[in-house]
Amino acid sequence: MLFTHIGDSKIKRIMAGASASLLLAFAPLGGVASAQTTPVPTLTVPDFTSVVDKTEGSVVNIRTTESVPVRNPAMGPNGNDPYDMFRWFFGPDFAPPGMPRQRNAPAPSAPQEKERTVPRGVGSGFIISADGYILTNNHVVAKSNGIFVTMTSGKEYKAKIIGTDARTDVALLKIDAKDLTPLPIGDSTKLKKGQWVLAIGSPFGLDSTVTSGIVSAINRDTGDYLPFIQTDVAVNPGNSGGPLIDLAGQVVGVNSQIISQSGGFMGISLAIPIDEVMRVVEQLKAHGKVTRGRIGVQIGPVSDEVGKAIGLAKAEGAMVSNVEQGGPADEAGVRSGDVIIKFDGKAITHMTDLPRIVGATKPGTRVPMEVWRKGKAVTVQVKVGDMPSAENETESAEPEAAKPAPVDVLGLKVTAVPEAVRSKQKFSGGVQVAEVEEPAATAGLAPGDIILTVNDTDVTGPEQYAKLVAGLNKSRAAALLVMRGDQSQWVTVTPGK
Repeated sequence: MLFTHIGDSKIKRIMAGASASLLLAFAPLGGVASAQTTPVPTLTVPDFTSVVDKTEGSVVNIRTTESVPVRNPAMGPNGNDPYDMFRWFFGPDFAPPGMPRQRNAPAPSAPQEKERTVPRGVGSGFIISADGYILTNNHVVAKSNGIFVTMTSGKEYKAKIIGTDARTDVALLKIDAKDLTPLPIGDSTKLKKGQWVLAIGSPFGLDSTVTSGIVSAINRDTGDYLPFIQTDVAVNPGNSGGPLIDLAGQVVGVNSQIISQSGGFMGISLAIPIDEVMRVVEQLKAHGKVTRGRIGVQIGPVSDEVGKAIGLAKAEGAMVSNVEQGGPADEAGVRSGDVIIKFDGKAITHMTDLPRIVGATKPGTRVPMEVWRKGKAVTVQVKVGDMPSAENETESAEPEAAKPAPVDVLGLKVTAVPEAVRSKQKFSGGVQVAEVEEPAATAGLAPGDIILTVNDTDVTGPEQYAKLVAGLNKSRAAALLVMRGDQSQWVTVTPGK
Protein backbone atom coordinates (compact mmCIF):
# COMPACT_ATOMS: atom_id res chain seq x y z
CA MET A 1 0.00 0.00 0.00
CA LEU A 2 2.87 2.37 0.75
CA PHE A 3 4.40 1.86 -2.72
CA THR A 4 1.17 2.83 -4.45
CA HIS A 5 1.74 6.38 -3.21
CA ILE A 6 5.37 6.64 -4.33
CA GLY A 7 6.67 6.94 -7.93
CA ASP A 8 8.86 4.27 -9.51
CA SER A 9 11.96 6.51 -9.67
CA LYS A 10 11.65 7.37 -6.02
CA ILE A 11 11.30 3.68 -5.13
CA LYS A 12 14.57 2.96 -6.95
CA ARG A 13 16.37 5.75 -5.06
CA ILE A 14 15.04 4.44 -1.73
CA MET A 15 16.10 0.86 -2.50
CA ALA A 16 19.53 1.98 -3.69
CA GLY A 17 20.06 3.98 -0.52
CA ALA A 18 18.98 1.05 1.58
CA SER A 19 21.44 -1.26 -0.21
CA ALA A 20 24.29 1.19 0.36
CA SER A 21 23.39 1.46 4.03
CA LEU A 22 23.44 -2.31 4.37
CA LEU A 23 26.87 -2.53 2.74
CA LEU A 24 28.26 0.11 5.08
CA ALA A 25 26.70 -1.55 8.07
CA PHE A 26 28.34 -4.91 7.34
CA ALA A 27 31.68 -3.64 5.96
CA PRO A 28 34.59 -4.48 8.34
CA LEU A 29 36.71 -1.69 9.85
CA GLY A 30 39.39 -0.41 7.52
CA GLY A 31 37.43 -1.57 4.49
CA VAL A 32 39.18 -4.98 4.43
CA ALA A 33 37.02 -8.09 4.38
CA SER A 34 37.63 -10.50 7.24
CA ALA A 35 38.85 -13.94 6.22
CA GLN A 36 37.33 -15.58 9.32
CA THR A 37 33.61 -15.63 10.03
CA THR A 38 31.73 -17.07 12.97
CA PRO A 39 29.40 -19.85 11.84
CA VAL A 40 25.75 -19.24 12.62
CA PRO A 41 23.85 -22.33 13.78
CA THR A 42 21.13 -23.37 11.36
CA LEU A 43 17.72 -23.99 12.90
CA THR A 44 15.23 -26.05 10.95
CA VAL A 45 11.64 -27.00 11.60
CA PRO A 46 11.43 -30.79 12.04
CA ASP A 47 9.78 -32.95 9.42
CA PHE A 48 6.68 -34.43 11.06
CA THR A 49 5.70 -36.71 8.20
CA SER A 50 7.49 -39.80 9.50
CA VAL A 51 5.92 -39.37 12.95
CA VAL A 52 2.45 -38.99 11.44
CA ASP A 53 2.96 -42.07 9.23
CA LYS A 54 3.78 -44.18 12.30
CA THR A 55 1.00 -42.90 14.57
CA GLU A 56 -1.99 -41.72 12.56
CA GLY A 57 -3.48 -45.18 12.08
CA SER A 58 -3.71 -45.72 15.85
CA VAL A 59 -5.80 -42.59 16.48
CA VAL A 60 -9.57 -43.07 16.32
CA ASN A 61 -12.67 -40.94 16.00
CA ILE A 62 -15.25 -41.39 18.76
CA ARG A 63 -18.88 -40.41 18.32
CA THR A 64 -21.51 -40.85 20.98
CA THR A 65 -25.29 -40.88 21.17
CA GLU A 66 -27.76 -40.15 23.95
CA SER A 67 -31.46 -40.64 24.65
CA VAL A 68 -33.75 -37.62 24.79
CA PRO A 69 -37.46 -37.56 25.70
CA VAL A 70 -39.92 -37.10 22.85
CA ARG A 71 -43.36 -35.57 23.36
CA ASN A 72 -46.29 -37.62 22.03
CA PRO A 73 -47.86 -35.46 19.29
CA ALA A 74 -51.31 -36.55 20.52
CA MET A 75 -50.60 -34.89 23.84
CA GLY A 76 -50.82 -31.22 24.66
CA PRO A 77 -47.90 -28.77 24.60
CA ASN A 78 -46.84 -29.87 28.09
CA GLY A 79 -47.00 -33.57 27.26
CA ASN A 80 -50.50 -33.99 28.76
CA ASP A 81 -53.84 -35.03 27.28
CA PRO A 82 -55.47 -31.71 26.21
CA TYR A 83 -58.89 -32.99 27.40
CA ASP A 84 -57.77 -33.82 30.96
CA MET A 85 -59.20 -30.52 32.21
CA PHE A 86 -62.63 -31.32 30.73
CA ARG A 87 -62.62 -34.77 32.30
CA TRP A 88 -61.87 -33.14 35.64
CA PHE A 89 -65.17 -31.22 35.41
CA PHE A 90 -67.37 -33.57 33.34
CA GLY A 91 -66.11 -36.97 34.41
CA PRO A 92 -63.77 -39.63 32.98
CA ASP A 93 -66.21 -40.63 30.21
CA PHE A 94 -66.07 -37.19 28.61
CA ALA A 95 -65.28 -37.29 24.87
CA PRO A 96 -64.53 -34.36 22.56
CA PRO A 97 -67.13 -33.39 19.92
CA GLY A 98 -67.38 -35.90 17.11
CA MET A 99 -66.16 -38.80 19.21
CA PRO A 100 -68.43 -41.37 20.90
CA ARG A 101 -68.80 -41.19 24.67
CA GLN A 102 -67.80 -44.24 26.69
CA ARG A 103 -69.88 -44.83 29.77
CA ASN A 104 -67.95 -45.72 32.92
CA ALA A 105 -64.66 -45.41 31.08
CA PRO A 106 -61.62 -45.75 33.33
CA ALA A 107 -59.69 -42.65 34.22
CA PRO A 108 -56.98 -41.94 31.66
CA SER A 109 -53.56 -43.24 32.59
CA ALA A 110 -50.50 -41.09 32.51
CA PRO A 111 -48.92 -40.96 29.06
CA GLN A 112 -45.81 -43.07 28.61
CA GLU A 113 -42.80 -40.88 27.91
CA LYS A 114 -41.00 -41.86 24.73
CA GLU A 115 -37.33 -41.49 23.97
CA ARG A 116 -35.26 -41.31 20.85
CA THR A 117 -31.54 -41.62 20.28
CA VAL A 118 -29.74 -38.57 18.93
CA PRO A 119 -26.08 -37.74 18.22
CA ARG A 120 -24.40 -36.36 21.33
CA GLY A 121 -20.86 -35.39 20.39
CA VAL A 122 -17.57 -36.21 18.70
CA GLY A 123 -14.20 -36.78 20.30
CA SER A 124 -10.94 -38.59 19.79
CA GLY A 125 -9.08 -41.51 21.28
CA PHE A 126 -6.17 -43.82 20.61
CA ILE A 127 -5.37 -47.52 20.72
CA ILE A 128 -3.20 -48.70 23.63
CA SER A 129 -3.32 -52.48 23.07
CA ALA A 130 -3.57 -54.87 20.15
CA ASP A 131 -6.71 -56.48 21.59
CA GLY A 132 -8.85 -53.33 21.40
CA TYR A 133 -8.33 -51.17 24.50
CA ILE A 134 -8.78 -47.48 23.69
CA LEU A 135 -8.08 -44.39 25.77
CA THR A 136 -10.12 -41.19 25.70
CA ASN A 137 -11.50 -38.51 28.03
CA ASN A 138 -14.27 -39.22 30.49
CA HIS A 139 -16.18 -36.14 29.34
CA VAL A 140 -16.25 -37.52 25.78
CA VAL A 141 -18.30 -40.58 26.77
CA ALA A 142 -20.09 -39.42 29.92
CA LYS A 143 -23.95 -39.60 29.83
CA SER A 144 -23.94 -41.44 26.50
CA ASN A 145 -26.01 -44.51 25.62
CA GLY A 146 -23.93 -45.49 22.62
CA ILE A 147 -20.22 -45.20 21.77
CA PHE A 148 -18.91 -45.78 18.25
CA VAL A 149 -15.23 -45.94 17.33
CA THR A 150 -14.16 -45.27 13.74
CA MET A 151 -10.71 -46.21 12.46
CA THR A 152 -8.81 -44.22 9.84
CA SER A 153 -9.73 -47.01 7.40
CA GLY A 154 -13.39 -46.14 7.90
CA LYS A 155 -14.26 -49.32 9.78
CA GLU A 156 -16.55 -48.69 12.75
CA TYR A 157 -16.91 -50.60 16.03
CA LYS A 158 -19.36 -50.33 18.90
CA ALA A 159 -17.39 -49.76 22.10
CA LYS A 160 -18.13 -50.54 25.72
CA ILE A 161 -16.85 -48.67 28.76
CA ILE A 162 -14.43 -50.65 30.92
CA GLY A 163 -14.14 -47.85 33.48
CA THR A 164 -14.03 -44.09 33.90
CA ASP A 165 -12.46 -41.66 36.33
CA ALA A 166 -14.01 -38.21 36.44
CA ARG A 167 -11.31 -36.81 38.71
CA THR A 168 -8.59 -37.27 36.08
CA ASP A 169 -10.99 -37.16 33.10
CA VAL A 170 -9.87 -40.58 31.84
CA ALA A 171 -12.03 -43.26 30.23
CA LEU A 172 -10.98 -46.75 29.12
CA LEU A 173 -12.97 -48.32 26.27
CA LYS A 174 -12.89 -51.75 24.63
CA ILE A 175 -13.82 -52.81 21.10
CA ASP A 176 -14.07 -56.32 19.71
CA ALA A 177 -10.99 -56.29 17.50
CA LYS A 178 -7.61 -58.00 17.24
CA ASP A 179 -4.17 -57.30 15.83
CA LEU A 180 -4.51 -53.55 16.22
CA THR A 181 -1.45 -51.28 16.29
CA PRO A 182 -1.17 -49.52 19.66
CA LEU A 183 0.63 -46.24 20.15
CA PRO A 184 3.85 -46.56 22.17
CA ILE A 185 3.64 -44.92 25.59
CA GLY A 186 6.32 -42.35 26.38
CA ASP A 187 7.57 -40.71 29.58
CA SER A 188 5.92 -37.38 30.36
CA THR A 189 8.33 -36.72 33.24
CA LYS A 190 11.10 -36.11 30.69
CA LEU A 191 9.25 -33.36 28.82
CA LYS A 192 10.93 -29.96 28.60
CA LYS A 193 9.69 -26.51 27.70
CA GLY A 194 10.19 -25.76 24.02
CA GLN A 195 10.01 -29.41 22.96
CA TRP A 196 8.10 -30.12 19.73
CA VAL A 197 4.87 -32.12 20.07
CA LEU A 198 1.96 -33.14 17.82
CA ALA A 199 -1.76 -33.58 18.36
CA ILE A 200 -3.87 -35.90 16.23
CA GLY A 201 -7.64 -35.93 16.56
CA SER A 202 -11.02 -34.89 15.20
CA PRO A 203 -11.50 -31.14 15.79
CA PHE A 204 -15.07 -30.20 14.86
CA GLY A 205 -15.48 -33.75 13.53
CA LEU A 206 -12.62 -33.42 10.99
CA ASP A 207 -11.00 -36.78 11.69
CA SER A 208 -7.25 -37.47 11.39
CA THR A 209 -6.32 -33.80 11.72
CA VAL A 210 -2.68 -33.20 12.67
CA THR A 211 -1.47 -30.04 14.42
CA SER A 212 1.93 -29.19 15.92
CA GLY A 213 3.49 -26.87 18.46
CA ILE A 214 5.77 -26.80 21.46
CA VAL A 215 5.47 -27.55 25.15
CA SER A 216 4.71 -24.17 26.75
CA ALA A 217 4.83 -25.27 30.40
CA ILE A 218 4.87 -28.43 32.49
CA ASN A 219 3.11 -29.16 35.78
CA ARG A 220 0.62 -26.39 35.06
CA ASP A 221 -1.64 -26.13 38.10
CA THR A 222 -5.21 -25.23 37.18
CA GLY A 223 -6.80 -26.16 40.50
CA ASP A 224 -7.72 -29.62 39.29
CA TYR A 225 -6.48 -32.92 40.69
CA LEU A 226 -3.59 -33.21 38.23
CA PRO A 227 -0.91 -30.86 36.93
CA PHE A 228 -1.23 -30.46 33.17
CA ILE A 229 1.11 -30.18 30.21
CA GLN A 230 0.52 -26.81 28.56
CA THR A 231 1.19 -26.50 24.83
CA ASP A 232 0.48 -24.11 21.98
CA VAL A 233 -0.66 -26.98 19.75
CA ALA A 234 -3.93 -26.08 18.03
CA VAL A 235 -6.57 -28.11 19.89
CA ASN A 236 -10.29 -27.55 19.42
CA PRO A 237 -13.57 -29.23 20.43
CA GLY A 238 -13.33 -32.79 19.09
CA ASN A 239 -9.62 -33.14 19.90
CA SER A 240 -10.53 -34.22 23.44
CA GLY A 241 -9.16 -37.66 24.24
CA GLY A 242 -6.63 -37.64 21.41
CA PRO A 243 -2.90 -38.19 21.95
CA LEU A 244 -0.16 -35.63 22.44
CA ILE A 245 2.85 -37.16 20.68
CA ASP A 246 6.57 -36.36 20.81
CA LEU A 247 8.97 -36.55 17.86
CA ALA A 248 9.83 -40.16 18.77
CA GLY A 249 6.21 -41.07 18.01
CA GLN A 250 5.39 -41.79 21.64
CA VAL A 251 2.34 -40.59 23.57
CA VAL A 252 3.28 -38.12 26.31
CA GLY A 253 -0.20 -36.81 27.13
CA VAL A 254 -3.93 -36.97 26.49
CA ASN A 255 -5.44 -33.74 25.14
CA SER A 256 -8.17 -32.69 27.53
CA GLN A 257 -8.85 -28.96 27.83
CA ILE A 258 -8.41 -25.59 26.17
CA ILE A 259 -8.35 -22.18 27.80
CA SER A 260 -10.54 -20.03 25.60
CA GLN A 261 -12.93 -17.09 25.71
CA SER A 262 -14.46 -17.96 22.36
CA GLY A 263 -14.77 -21.75 22.64
CA GLY A 264 -12.04 -22.24 20.02
CA PHE A 265 -8.26 -22.44 20.05
CA MET A 266 -6.48 -19.41 21.54
CA GLY A 267 -2.94 -20.74 21.95
CA ILE A 268 -3.31 -22.52 25.29
CA SER A 269 -4.05 -26.25 25.31
CA LEU A 270 -3.80 -28.61 28.26
CA ALA A 271 -2.99 -32.32 28.21
CA ILE A 272 -3.04 -34.91 31.00
CA PRO A 273 0.48 -36.36 31.56
CA ILE A 274 0.54 -39.93 30.22
CA ASP A 275 2.29 -41.23 33.36
CA GLU A 276 -0.70 -40.21 35.47
CA VAL A 277 -3.11 -41.59 32.87
CA MET A 278 -1.50 -45.05 32.78
CA ARG A 279 -1.66 -45.35 36.57
CA VAL A 280 -5.40 -44.80 36.29
CA VAL A 281 -5.67 -47.25 33.37
CA GLU A 282 -4.09 -50.04 35.42
CA GLN A 283 -6.83 -49.74 38.04
CA LEU A 284 -9.61 -49.37 35.47
CA LYS A 285 -8.46 -52.54 33.73
CA ALA A 286 -8.26 -54.49 36.97
CA HIS A 287 -11.29 -53.16 38.87
CA GLY A 288 -13.29 -50.87 36.57
CA LYS A 289 -12.81 -48.00 39.00
CA VAL A 290 -10.04 -46.06 40.74
CA THR A 291 -9.33 -46.36 44.46
CA ARG A 292 -7.41 -43.47 45.99
CA GLY A 293 -5.74 -42.88 49.29
CA ARG A 294 -6.61 -40.06 51.66
CA ILE A 295 -5.35 -38.83 55.00
CA GLY A 296 -8.19 -36.53 56.09
CA VAL A 297 -6.72 -33.03 55.93
CA GLN A 298 -7.65 -29.80 54.22
CA ILE A 299 -4.66 -27.87 52.96
CA GLY A 300 -3.60 -24.49 51.64
CA PRO A 301 -0.46 -22.91 50.13
CA VAL A 302 2.49 -21.57 52.10
CA SER A 303 3.28 -17.95 51.21
CA ASP A 304 6.80 -16.50 51.35
CA GLU A 305 5.86 -14.30 54.28
CA VAL A 306 4.36 -17.16 56.30
CA GLY A 307 7.27 -19.45 55.41
CA LYS A 308 9.78 -16.95 56.80
CA ALA A 309 7.70 -16.30 59.89
CA ILE A 310 7.53 -20.00 60.86
CA GLY A 311 11.16 -20.71 60.00
CA LEU A 312 10.93 -22.57 56.68
CA ALA A 313 13.90 -22.18 54.35
CA LYS A 314 11.56 -22.04 51.35
CA ALA A 315 7.87 -21.37 50.89
CA GLU A 316 7.12 -24.99 50.08
CA GLY A 317 4.81 -27.70 51.37
CA ALA A 318 1.11 -27.91 52.14
CA MET A 319 -0.23 -26.02 55.15
CA VAL A 320 -2.83 -28.01 57.09
CA SER A 321 -5.91 -25.85 57.60
CA ASN A 322 -8.12 -28.53 59.11
CA VAL A 323 -7.72 -32.09 60.37
CA GLU A 324 -10.67 -34.44 60.08
CA GLN A 325 -11.58 -35.75 63.51
CA GLY A 326 -10.84 -39.46 63.74
CA GLY A 327 -9.22 -39.49 60.30
CA PRO A 328 -5.80 -40.95 59.44
CA ALA A 329 -3.94 -37.67 59.98
CA ASP A 330 -5.73 -37.03 63.28
CA GLU A 331 -4.77 -40.48 64.56
CA ALA A 332 -1.16 -39.82 63.49
CA GLY A 333 -1.07 -36.61 65.55
CA VAL A 334 -1.18 -34.04 62.75
CA ARG A 335 -2.38 -30.61 63.88
CA SER A 336 -3.87 -27.58 62.19
CA GLY A 337 -1.02 -25.25 61.27
CA ASP A 338 1.43 -28.05 60.51
CA VAL A 339 3.11 -27.79 57.11
CA ILE A 340 3.47 -31.14 55.34
CA ILE A 341 6.86 -31.10 53.61
CA LYS A 342 7.33 -34.79 52.76
CA PHE A 343 5.04 -37.78 52.23
CA ASP A 344 6.47 -41.27 51.97
CA GLY A 345 9.89 -39.77 51.25
CA LYS A 346 8.59 -37.56 48.41
CA ALA A 347 9.05 -33.80 48.75
CA ILE A 348 5.90 -31.64 48.69
CA THR A 349 7.08 -28.67 46.64
CA HIS A 350 3.59 -27.29 46.03
CA MET A 351 0.38 -27.95 47.91
CA THR A 352 -1.13 -29.72 44.87
CA ASP A 353 1.62 -32.35 45.04
CA LEU A 354 0.13 -33.77 48.25
CA PRO A 355 -3.31 -34.97 47.02
CA ARG A 356 -1.70 -36.47 43.92
CA ILE A 357 0.93 -38.41 45.91
CA VAL A 358 -1.49 -39.46 48.64
CA GLY A 359 -4.11 -40.46 46.07
CA ALA A 360 -1.60 -42.75 44.34
CA THR A 361 -0.83 -44.52 47.64
CA LYS A 362 -2.67 -47.77 48.28
CA PRO A 363 -5.24 -47.48 51.08
CA GLY A 364 -4.17 -49.33 54.21
CA THR A 365 -0.48 -48.55 53.67
CA ARG A 366 1.39 -47.04 56.62
CA VAL A 367 3.87 -44.39 55.45
CA PRO A 368 6.10 -41.75 57.08
CA MET A 369 5.02 -38.11 56.72
CA GLU A 370 7.24 -35.19 57.62
CA VAL A 371 5.63 -32.00 58.96
CA TRP A 372 7.09 -28.65 59.95
CA ARG A 373 5.98 -27.72 63.45
CA LYS A 374 7.31 -25.00 65.77
CA GLY A 375 10.50 -24.43 63.84
CA LYS A 376 11.54 -28.05 63.25
CA ALA A 377 10.67 -31.10 61.17
CA VAL A 378 8.63 -33.82 62.88
CA THR A 379 7.99 -37.27 61.34
CA VAL A 380 4.70 -39.06 61.98
CA GLN A 381 3.39 -42.42 60.71
CA VAL A 382 0.12 -42.23 58.80
CA LYS A 383 -2.10 -45.15 57.83
CA VAL A 384 -3.61 -44.12 54.49
CA GLY A 385 -7.38 -44.48 54.25
CA ASP A 386 -9.88 -44.67 51.36
CA MET A 387 -11.09 -41.53 49.60
CA PRO A 388 -14.41 -40.65 51.31
CA SER A 389 -17.55 -39.03 50.02
CA ALA A 390 -18.26 -35.43 51.04
CA GLU A 391 -20.23 -35.02 54.25
CA ASN A 392 -22.46 -32.16 55.31
CA GLU A 393 -21.02 -29.68 57.70
CA THR A 394 -22.59 -29.60 61.12
CA GLU A 395 -24.01 -26.42 62.54
CA SER A 396 -21.49 -24.42 64.52
CA ALA A 397 -22.01 -23.59 68.16
CA GLU A 398 -22.84 -20.07 69.27
CA PRO A 399 -19.94 -18.33 71.01
CA GLU A 400 -20.41 -17.43 74.63
CA ALA A 401 -20.16 -13.82 75.70
CA ALA A 402 -16.96 -12.80 77.52
CA LYS A 403 -15.21 -9.60 78.48
CA PRO A 404 -12.49 -8.73 75.93
CA ALA A 405 -9.00 -7.50 76.84
CA PRO A 406 -7.74 -4.07 75.66
CA VAL A 407 -6.57 -3.61 72.06
CA ASP A 408 -3.03 -4.98 71.66
CA VAL A 409 -0.20 -4.00 69.29
CA LEU A 410 -1.69 -6.24 66.60
CA GLY A 411 -4.97 -4.29 66.71
CA LEU A 412 -6.93 -7.07 68.42
CA LYS A 413 -9.19 -7.40 71.42
CA VAL A 414 -9.40 -11.04 72.47
CA THR A 415 -11.26 -13.15 74.98
CA ALA A 416 -11.26 -16.75 76.16
CA VAL A 417 -12.60 -19.36 73.73
CA PRO A 418 -16.09 -20.57 74.75
CA GLU A 419 -16.10 -24.09 76.16
CA ALA A 420 -18.71 -25.22 73.62
CA VAL A 421 -16.42 -24.21 70.76
CA ARG A 422 -13.39 -25.95 72.28
CA SER A 423 -15.38 -29.13 72.85
CA LYS A 424 -16.69 -29.18 69.30
CA GLN A 425 -13.33 -28.47 67.69
CA LYS A 426 -11.43 -30.67 70.17
CA PHE A 427 -8.64 -28.26 71.07
CA SER A 428 -7.54 -26.61 74.29
CA GLY A 429 -6.33 -23.05 74.79
CA GLY A 430 -6.45 -20.34 72.14
CA VAL A 431 -8.15 -16.95 72.28
CA GLN A 432 -11.15 -15.65 70.39
CA VAL A 433 -11.08 -12.31 68.55
CA ALA A 434 -13.70 -9.89 69.88
CA GLU A 435 -12.78 -6.67 68.03
CA VAL A 436 -10.42 -5.89 65.15
CA GLU A 437 -8.54 -2.69 64.36
CA GLU A 438 -5.44 -1.91 62.30
CA PRO A 439 -3.09 -3.59 61.45
CA ALA A 440 -5.01 -6.86 62.02
CA ALA A 441 -7.98 -5.64 59.96
CA THR A 442 -5.78 -5.22 56.87
CA ALA A 443 -4.43 -8.74 57.41
CA GLY A 444 -7.98 -10.08 57.17
CA LEU A 445 -8.77 -11.03 60.77
CA ALA A 446 -12.39 -10.80 61.87
CA PRO A 447 -14.41 -11.09 65.10
CA GLY A 448 -15.01 -14.73 65.98
CA ASP A 449 -11.62 -15.91 64.65
CA ILE A 450 -9.67 -18.08 67.06
CA ILE A 451 -5.91 -17.57 67.44
CA LEU A 452 -4.20 -20.88 68.25
CA THR A 453 -0.51 -20.04 67.79
CA VAL A 454 1.71 -16.96 67.74
CA ASN A 455 4.88 -17.72 65.78
CA ASP A 456 6.09 -21.03 67.28
CA THR A 457 4.22 -20.81 70.59
CA ASP A 458 0.77 -22.30 71.25
CA VAL A 459 -1.70 -19.91 72.86
CA THR A 460 -3.09 -21.23 76.15
CA GLY A 461 -5.32 -18.31 77.13
CA PRO A 462 -5.80 -14.53 77.16
CA GLU A 463 -3.14 -13.76 79.79
CA GLN A 464 -0.43 -15.84 78.14
CA TYR A 465 -1.44 -14.43 74.71
CA ALA A 466 -1.06 -10.85 76.03
CA LYS A 467 2.50 -11.60 77.19
CA LEU A 468 3.38 -13.18 73.84
CA VAL A 469 2.11 -10.17 71.90
CA ALA A 470 3.77 -7.68 74.22
CA GLY A 471 7.13 -9.30 73.55
CA LEU A 472 6.86 -9.32 69.76
CA ASN A 473 9.55 -7.72 67.62
CA LYS A 474 7.79 -4.68 66.11
CA SER A 475 10.09 -4.66 63.07
CA ARG A 476 9.07 -8.16 62.02
CA ALA A 477 5.76 -9.70 60.99
CA ALA A 478 4.24 -12.16 63.44
CA ALA A 479 2.67 -15.39 62.18
CA LEU A 480 -0.70 -16.23 63.72
CA LEU A 481 -2.40 -19.58 63.26
CA VAL A 482 -6.05 -18.57 62.97
CA MET A 483 -9.09 -20.85 62.94
CA ARG A 484 -12.29 -19.64 61.31
CA GLY A 485 -15.16 -22.11 61.48
CA ASP A 486 -13.45 -25.45 61.00
CA GLN A 487 -10.67 -24.06 58.77
CA SER A 488 -7.32 -22.74 59.93
CA GLN A 489 -4.59 -20.81 58.17
CA TRP A 490 -1.47 -18.79 58.92
CA VAL A 491 -1.88 -15.01 58.83
CA THR A 492 0.97 -12.54 59.16
CA VAL A 493 0.52 -9.25 61.01
CA THR A 494 3.22 -6.64 61.61
CA PRO A 495 2.78 -5.08 65.07
CA GLY A 496 1.84 -1.42 65.18
CA LYS A 497 4.30 1.16 66.47
